[in-house]
Amino acid sequence: WLKLLLFGTVMEENLYDEFGNYIGPEIEDDDDEDEADQDWVGAVDDQEDEDEAGHLGQTGLEDEEAADRAITLHEDKKYYPEADEVYPEAETLIQEEDTQPITEPMIAPIKTKAFDMLEKEMPTTTFDFNFLAGLMEKPELIRNICFFGALHSGKTCFVDMLVRETHVKDWKLDRDLRYTDTRKDEQERLISVKASPMSLVVQNTKEKSFLFNIMDSPGHPNFSDEFTAALRLSDGGVLVVDTITGLTVHAEKMIQHALSEKVPFVLVVNGLDRLILELKLPPADAYHKIRHTIEEVNGHVESVCEGLGIPNIVLSPTKGNVVFASARLGFCFSLHSFAVIYADHFGEVIDTKTFAKCLWGDLFFDEESRGFVKEAPDSDTMRSFVQFILEPLYKLHSHPVAEERESLQQTLADVGVFLARKDYNLDSRSLLKRVTRTFFGPCNAFVDMITEHIPSPKENARTKVDHIYTGDMTGVIADGMRQMDPKGYLMVHTAKNYHRPDCTTFDVFGRVMSGTIFKGDNVKILGEGFSLDDDEDMTVKEVQNLWIYEGRYRVEVSHVPAGCWVLIGGVDASVVKTSTITTFNNREEIEIFHPLSFMTKSVIKVACEPLNPSELPKMVEGLRRVYKSYPLAQTKVEESGEHVVIGTGELYVDSMLHDLRELYGELEIKVADPVVSFAETVVETSSMKCFAQTANEKNKLYMIAEPLEKGLGEAIERGDVSAERMTKKELANFFVKKYEWDVLAARSIWAFGPTNQGPNVLVDDTLPTDVDKTLLRQCEPSVVQGFQWATREGPLCDEAIRSCKFKLVGADLAQEAVQRGGGQVIPTSRRVCYSAFLLGTPRLMEPVLFTEIECPADCVAAIYTVLSRRRGHVARDLPRPGSPMFAVHAYLPAIESFGFETDLRTHTSGQAMCVQMFDHWSVVPGDPLDKSIMLRPLEPAPAPHLAREFVVKTRRRKGLLEDISVHKYFDDPMLQEMSKKDVDSSDFF
Repeated sequence: WLKLLLFGTVMEENLYDEFGNYIGPEIEDDDDEDEADQDWVGAVDDQEDEDEAGHLGQTGLEDEEAADRAITLHEDKKYYPEADEVYPEAETLIQEEDTQPITEPMIAPIKTKAFDMLEKEMPTTTFDFNFLAGLMEKPELIRNICFFGALHSGKTCFVDMLVRETHVKDWKLDRDLRYTDTRKDEQERLISVKASPMSLVVQNTKEKSFLFNIMDSPGHPNFSDEFTAALRLSDGGVLVVDTITGLTVHAEKMIQHALSEKVPFVLVVNGLDRLILELKLPPADAYHKIRHTIEEVNGHVESVCEGLGIPNIVLSPTKGNVVFASARLGFCFSLHSFAVIYADHFGEVIDTKTFAKCLWGDLFFDEESRGFVKEAPDSDTMRSFVQFILEPLYKLHSHPVAEERESLQQTLADVGVFLARKDYNLDSRSLLKRVTRTFFGPCNAFVDMITEHIPSPKENARTKVDHIYTGDMTGVIADGMRQMDPKGYLMVHTAKNYHRPDCTTFDVFGRVMSGTIFKGDNVKILGEGFSLDDDEDMTVKEVQNLWIYEGRYRVEVSHVPAGCWVLIGGVDASVVKTSTITTFNNREEIEIFHPLSFMTKSVIKVACEPLNPSELPKMVEGLRRVYKSYPLAQTKVEESGEHVVIGTGELYVDSMLHDLRELYGELEIKVADPVVSFAETVVETSSMKCFAQTANEKNKLYMIAEPLEKGLGEAIERGDVSAERMTKKELANFFVKKYEWDVLAARSIWAFGPTNQGPNVLVDDTLPTDVDKTLLRQCEPSVVQGFQWATREGPLCDEAIRSCKFKLVGADLAQEAVQRGGGQVIPTSRRVCYSAFLLGTPRLMEPVLFTEIECPADCVAAIYTVLSRRRGHVARDLPRPGSPMFAVHAYLPAIESFGFETDLRTHTSGQAMCVQMFDHWSVVPGDPLDKSIMLRPLEPAPAPHLAREFVVKTRRRKGLLEDISVHKYFDDPMLQEMSKKDVDSSDFF
């Protein structure tokens, strides 16, 4: 075999040359082999088919082995499953270029907004929340109260006292808590921006528990809308007045608003520590200061009650509706509680009620007779309030501040105050807080005052329902709310919207007026535009959550009965400002609750746009949320396309724009210079009878315009007169008696405009001999709609018309109803209103702010200088009794108020502080239609040219033509009639 192997190798070498090329004999073609291979493959396929047919039940092991032996190219190899196999419902998008900036992560992290100061876990309280839920079923043990007062009067600090009593926590003595200021900007600015509710279980002197639903409202005039919303849900108020500042103008307006809303209130005289530590007044002078503060409040309350025609309310410490407090130090007391301290300390039988009544007023203690007398036994005898209350209080303040620890410990022990050793190492102010809180104990005096002088929800139900419900007062719904029936028809009135921590959705806060609301209920939500005739503003939603709102945390509950406050989740999409909520299966005729009636107006306007134009939809959604969050905020889109935010003042608008940037929009915006809302009016009667024809020339309306009587427009806006609430006879009597109208004209009032409480009046002054009254009554809704449209957007610069009376003096109407439909009459009514307005000497009106400035006496002259530069004037300046400060009351046009506070502090070296609030409308000097006035850029216009300047610049900003078009507001026949009577239209335009 070795020989054979060598022979084969030699034969193979002979077939190839040295280069490896084949040199052997020719090789036969492979065709025969291919045919043989095909025959073999065909035979194999036939055999496989026979095997398949014969072995259907067998497993495909042979196929798997063949698949394993198959050759797979590298690019066809599959190591992982496809995305479609793992996620069959996912959609795959292929982008040819990367549109995401490199600065953004591919998967963005979850954003958590830390703007609200919230509790990380449920805090420990002195009461059990199940016990709180049980008290909700006892309406006689519930009090719904609202804290209100001037800026920095101590409302939030007073609420902190109640929070410290009911929440177990290591509270810091060296800083103010401000628990109800839940926003970071509130903590930074040291003012309240939003009204914040708290529900607390507190005890009175007899250790009886009550449920206090408390609303802490802001004191800044710009946020008075929050106070209005809080007052709507409350049965009573707590007026907090600082003893040094006294009663401010804003506090006076708050008192008037509370009494007009039929909400009783009590008084807290706060800041006693300031009299002792800051002003260092002697006790006798401090008494006169405190007494003057109470008399000042009573004097204003008496004048308001007389104007409203309601019984007078007297606030007096002897009646128990006044308590004294120092919210900063954390104590409060009444005359009765101080009398109880004396009784407990001396251990004698003292009639505390009689003793308390002797502790106020011109009463003196006679040591010889051991009784109280009205005349001082000698000149050195102090009044009883000074001797028994202020003298001990002064000593209680002076010893912790000035005395050494060893002697202080014995002194405090003599009055029953025992402190821990570590407390004596505190700084003087913290030690003083500890001493006063230990001496006075919990705020039982305040609880006693509230429970005695503020009605429970059940007691106040009839008054509250009669005042805020617009429906039938004799029906089942109103009767159930008056009785506050927890088993009756569900009626909930919501007045506030609070955002959730993610700031994308809102929860609505309101009061259950009757029935009981349960989690999971299907409810009907009626908006402010709902009526029995138009139910478009109604939606059906499911109640997803119910909470008791506690400011920085929420307590979830399953149901809330009548008389209580509730935070409702899941229904915010249908609520804008206020709403009325009832059960879905309620088939009774239900009307809504009155929308909120505010004590101020939104007059400051700011236009904004996104820095990145592609984020415009995001900004629009943010503006919608801002509109829901602020009760008095307004947002609108001008004809030029700019988005306008309207608020009550600079701080209000600044807060709205801050929320738009940081909370609700999360975008950068560009903001234009602030402007104000103007108004349009007439100062004379129309020079001729104006008319306008419909488009089909089948109808003609005749009208004249004239100014309203002074104060009438404001009375309509305040709600002194209402076409909805009053009958025709009552309405006529009001105008005849108060403003000396003709009886026929007073009975012919058709409507107010631009809203049902607007400051313009439409009067039917036609005679039956001249006009077919039947046809005119059929067209009345269309004429009224055109009138309200015209007064909403005036002809000068698209601003609202006010204080105008429009008289319909004639009408030629077609007999066929189809010829005098709304499409024909409404635009004609609007146009004839414009014609009559423009021929009545039109004028522009601007908002004027009332400014209250507090400063030292040497700064008053500088204030006069600053105001004179801004067209402002001082109404009066007067000293604050018992303090070195002066109060300056001035009026300032709103358009001149931007930057006023900064300018004021610059000229007074930071010693002056001012607050501004809307006061009235004033006519701008000059003729707004005078074309002869030349406006030069970058030059201030003189006073007679201001009206023209404001109109031209406002029209430019809104994208309107600078000049008012004659043909837009006057029909050609009207212009021909004017030319016949030698009336040149150029005299008016």
